[in-house]
Amino acid sequence: MLLLNKPYDVLCQFTDARRPPGPDGQPLPPRPTLADYVDVPGVYAAGRLDRDSEGLLVLTDDGGLQHRLSHPKFGKQKGYWVQVEGAPTPAQLAELRAGVVIQGQRTQPCRVQAIAPPDLPPRDPPIRVRQTVPDAWLELWIGEGKNRQVRRMTAAVGLPTLRLVRFAVGPYTLGDLAPGQWRRVDPP
Repeated sequence: MLLLNKPYDVLCQFTDARRPPGPDGQPLPPRPTLADYVDVPGVYAAGRLDRDSEGLLVLTDDGGLQHRLSHPKFGKQKGYWVQVEGAPTPAQLAELRAGVVIQGQRTQPCRVQAIAPPDLPPRDPPIRVRQTVPDAWLELWIGEGKNRQVRRMTAAVGLPTLRLVRFAVGPYTLGDLAPGQWRRVDPP
């Protein structure tokens, strides 16, 4: 089993098979994938991170373990550091904690708190900064994993996500892994 710190703009798969043609009709160059960072055959992601999200990705060759780590019925919490546009109010944090409606479904309650900016390397490219709008960081824990869930949750309460970094999956944490680095760990 491997833990990878997935960089921003990297596809959460080992190939980029779905490239549309460019404006000139020629295929676009492949986008970065996990194969650009991990040279271990036979592993695949236990859960996903969007291309524009960063952080901890668990890779395994064990289908049962992949299922236990990623399916909500097993209650494995995932922790995220979320940079949002705006200054979160107690009411917005309470809404997130209670669960919000996204895509017609209410999310499960989550744990969330405002935090000081975490010690992270700069993102390349950097996030957009608006001089007249403050930003803040949240630590958010969820036990499910709907598509783009954290981004949709923060947007639903008026706090659009600027940067999203997963730092924990169940018992595993990002630790001191730099973007693009991975390490082997023992399965639970």
